[in-house]
Amino acid sequence: QVQLVESGGGLVQPGDSLRLSCAGSGRTFDNDDMAWFRQAPGKEREFVAVVKSEGIPYYKNSVQGRFAASRDNAKNTLYLTVVNLQPEDTAVYYCASRPSYNTYNYALERTYDYWGQGTQVTVSS
Repeated sequence: QVQLVESGGGLVQPGDSLRLSCAGSGRTFDNDDMAWFRQAPGKEREFVAVVKSEGIPYYKNSVQGRFAASRDNAKNTLYLTVVNLQPEDTAVYYCASRPSYNTYNYALERTYDYWGQGTQVTVSS
């Protein structure tokens, strides 16, 4: 059974940092693009970042500079490090994967095959 499981979320204060993890199981994801999406309360799920199969990250413009996505293929794990968290970062964060041969826009969630259950990040003082 193929699974993606996120972890690392929680309640943090503005200005804090945290690292989210997404552990894959059931097969290797070396040849997949792996992405982070988030869904804030009352809003649609949105693209945050992707790490292409070759290891290159791309980001939503508004998070560039504060978010860093990476992957460790040996551990079958995707990471998202966020610094200087702000209340508007409050959301459920999801990881997702799709085959790297998929040439559709990586920001489109419908192009992803596997999804995790999400991890809640709440930024509040």
